[in-house]
Amino acid sequence: MRAAAKCASLGAMMLGTVVRSVWGTVRSRGLAGEKLLIVRSAAGEVLVAVDRLGAGPGERVLVGFGSRVRDLTLGGAVPTKAVVLGIVDGSSR
Repeated sequence: MRAAAKCASLGAMMLGTVVRSVWGTVRSRGLAGEKLLIVRSAAGEVLVAVDRLGAGPGERVLVGFGSRVRDLTLGGAVPTKAVVLGIVDGSSR
């Protein structure tokens, strides 16, 4: 199972790097006003996550998955389960 899909199925989190923003003039009503980011995992997988923190290209972010994460951070009306939970300043081993 791919890493991002596995995290999503477990309701887990992953570290990734912001590649760029995504936008469109036509969106689901629940995505109106939300910033969407393309995030690449360490394994090279790409996903789209909602960002309310202001992350930009090249920044490392912590992405949470699952309806509980979405409900607690964005509300149940947002039609996604991938949410940027933090902008990572550093990490240690």
